[in-house]
Amino acid sequence: MSAGHGHGHGHSTSTDADQSWLAGALALIVVFMLGEVVVGLISGSLALLSDAAHMLTDAASIALALWAIRLAARPAAGRMTYGWKRVEILSAQANGLTLLLLAAWLTYEAIRRLLDPPEVAGGVVLVTALVGIVVNIAATWMISRANRTSLNVEGAYQHILNDLFAFIGTGIAGVVILVTGFDRADAIATLVVVVLMVRAGVGLVRASSSIFLEAAPKDLDPTAIGQAMVARPSVVEVHDLHVWEITSGSPALSAHVLVQPDHDCHAVRSDLADMLARDHHIDHTTLQVDHAATGAVQLGSPHLDQHCEEPHGPTHRASESAQRESAGDR
Repeated sequence: MSAGHGHGHGHSTSTDADQSWLAGALALIVVFMLGEVVVGLISGSLALLSDAAHMLTDAASIALALWAIRLAARPAAGRMTYGWKRVEILSAQANGLTLLLLAAWLTYEAIRRLLDPPEVAGGVVLVTALVGIVVNIAATWMISRANRTSLNVEGAYQHILNDLFAFIGTGIAGVVILVTGFDRADAIATLVVVVLMVRAGVGLVRASSSIFLEAAPKDLDPTAIGQAMVARPSVVEVHDLHVWEITSGSPALSAHVLVQPDHDCHAVRSDLADMLARDHHIDHTTLQVDHAATGAVQLGSPHLDQHCEEPHGPTHRASESAQRESAGDR
């Protein structure tokens, strides 16, 4: 029997750069948010106050992302055998949930103001929105320079991007109010932004939940991987195949592999690990490799493996011709 483990933790050398970009965006957001609260209260604009509330969640999301990056950098130790990498996924899920909760509150307020619209100072709203667009374009650009393959960073990015959309909507509402006096434009702009917030929030919650549920990454097909593994020389069967993500961009795989009797288990394990890294970009692999029972290596045999009475998931077996070719190589 051969149990092998191959891995590549791939700690990004850009972590410090990511933190610098996020910290810069955080500073911009906090300064402008404080000014927006004051202007929103003076002008009576729900759109501005909603933007300020959204920017508060933006600031919190960036701060949470920064904290998650630092915590995830801690090495594995004690009971935390994967380290703290999954805290980044917790951060992403928290960002998604706050977007959805904020969208629910803004929907209520917007509908209330559609029914009974207050007077809104369109000029003040327009000027503030234009400044907000500039600030959010700068913040969005900063975060886009960080590693967005991280779901944690992507969560913060989605918050800032949606706030940029909110300011654009607010600016349009300010123009409409100035030209036509239609105060309901403020609430309508808020509802448009709510749709974008819900879309981003659902996407983040769905992606983070998929990782927590140990689902295979979207770009990796466990069936295709199992077939590729069983097609390798000397491999008879692959079962208990599991593919998941430790955190975003860090796929892992484990499997039980049966090989032809008298073939080298260690060589097969090394070949499989190389193939998985080369063709599927999976560097973190744990493979239990055993010899199939002598005489049991035949197509469709339901008892190739005596180690696992109830294998989890589908069983992948080599074709009869492949088994004969492999046996002929001995």
